[in-house]
Amino acid sequence: MKDYIALFLKGMLMGAADVVPGVSGGTIAFITGIYEELINTIKSFNLKALQVLFKEGPLACWKHVNGTFLVTLLAGIVASIVTIAGGVLYLLDNYPILLWAFFFGLILASTWLIMTHIDQWSSSLISTFVLGALLAFIITSLAPAQIEPTSTAVFFAGAIAICAMILPGISGSFLLLLMGMYAHILAAVKGVDVQMIALFLLGCIIGIMSFSRVLSYMFSHFRQATLALLAGFMLGSLNKVWPWKYTLAYTINRHGEQVPLQQENVLPWSFESMTGQPGFLIGAVVLMLAGSAIVVVMERYQAAKG
Repeated sequence: MKDYIALFLKGMLMGAADVVPGVSGGTIAFITGIYEELINTIKSFNLKALQVLFKEGPLACWKHVNGTFLVTLLAGIVASIVTIAGGVLYLLDNYPILLWAFFFGLILASTWLIMTHIDQWSSSLISTFVLGALLAFIITSLAPAQIEPTSTAVFFAGAIAICAMILPGISGSFLLLLMGMYAHILAAVKGVDVQMIALFLLGCIIGIMSFSRVLSYMFSHFRQATLALLAGFMLGSLNKVWPWKYTLAYTINRHGEQVPLQQENVLPWSFESMTGQPGFLIGAVVLMLAGSAIVVVMERYQAAKG
């Protein structure tokens, strides 16, 4: 029972990580020691599982797909998403600097964590790391897309974003932000839009079933290079979650609300002089350190346990 409670809490951490645009749920799975079991569990949903079901019965099939593990983890993820969605929207609207500062610390420490899992750095791995960082920096410098939440868009948003849940280093919410679907999905969860949620979940199921096999192959055959690429991507993605931003252009969303379209990163004191708003420098630094400390503590706890 203690193991299942711990697994449920790990699922809640993963759900929280994927709701907020910052740290990946896959990173949480990595540092809490359930990553490989998660990948293998997802991969187990295949034709062999159907054969076990028809030949040996539902109980044998349940054990084959590690059903108890998956259901417990998913329960934690769903509970976290449902309970935290409204709070994240509130914090993003009212305390964006402090919230982004916390995410910044989480991602920075998670980058360091993944880098420590690389056995020995070589010139090729360094090049891969730099390539990932440059690619992420360029992508995050682009203005987020403004996409209407059509059925097709919601489906593909789920298929793409779910990949981040099992991919350490890339946030599902971050991908949703780039696609311009983040606010739409959170609003659907908060407003219990059954149709949009169902389409999004269908995309998630198809996406995770397909990508888990690709990811398993990459980690099996190119583990060190994959980790270096992901660590670089995480470092470059910090450009997106820098807390102090100056808005260069606005747009009007489908509700007639004015929202930022293009922003540039500025220094805290420049932010105050350019906007006339407080930069919350001390609070932001404290939250950056707190976010980093959480990752470090989780990693050390897992290392001591295992």
